[in-house]
This record gives sequence, structure tokens and C-alpha cells, in this order.
Amino acid sequence: MIVPNLYALTQEHWIRTLVETTQDLTLPADYALEQQIGFKLRLANQRHLEIFNRRMPDITPTQFAVLAKLRDEARISQNHLGRLVGMDAATTKGVIDRLRKKGLVHSTPSKTDMRRLEISLTDEGIAVTAKAIATAQEISAETVGNLTPREVDRLLALLEKL
Repeated sequence: MIVPNLYALTQEHWIRTLVETTQDLTLPADYALEQQIGFKLRLANQRHLEIFNRRMPDITPTQFAVLAKLRDEARISQNHLGRLVGMDAATTKGVIDRLRKKGLVHSTPSKTDMRRLEISLTDEGIAVTAKAIATAQEISAETVGNLTPREVDRLLALLEKL
């Protein structure tokens, strides 16, 4: 009795299935990756992050967002802070933990709800944030350095619509 090689049959089956299903996924002739919005946004983001990391090597962009928002809000729940800067709860907690270790933020139980933590800047956090915001303004200017002020305003308005 001959026993078929099940692996070979399975492999052959998957190859045939892959060929059959990808035949319908060919890109249109006029598709150019370089002209796609996602590609352009990724390149712009990479440029901005390269500038940011060079100019502010000790603070990540997400840490900066938290510090800047805390400067505006003074004292805020960790949950609400995360929503304001567009981060999920787990990411927010990790960022807060790292900023706490750096001595830039502290957390205290809420006076109205002991289950909730309220986050605020330490004195060192206030000083670091002020300096970081000044640097961030320079970073933004460098990022859009090839654009006119009118083009920058238009770009921001268009991005807001997304």
C-alpha cells in the first residue's frame, strides 16, 4: 500500500490556492506607490521623527505629547490624559511609568475617586517641558522648512480633515 505524502499534498494545495487567489490582486497599471497618501504621510513622519530624535534624544514623541498636555491641563486623570493624546490605557501607563522614573511626573490618588490616579508635572517636569516645547517649535519649523507659511496652514487644515 502506498501512503501519500500529506505534506506534499498540503504544500501543493497551498501553492495552488495562493496562485489562484493572488491572480485577482494585481495592481492597476496606474498605481504608483510614491503617489499614495499613506506612503507620503509615512515619509513625512519619518522625516519629522528623525529631526525630533536628533534634537530631543532623551524624550520620545509620546513622552513629549504627555508632558505638553500636562502643562496645559496641570492635573488630570491618567485615563483622560491618554484619551487627550490619542493613546490606549496600556501605552499611557507605560509612558507615565517611564516619566515617573525620570522624575518628570508624579501621580496621586484622586480626592474624589480613590481608584483613579491623577497625574501632574513635578518641578523638574515643568522645567524640562518648557525647554522641550521650545525645542519642539524648532523641530516643527525644520520639518516644514520647505513650505511657505500659507502652505503650512493649508497642510494643517487638510490633515485636520483626515
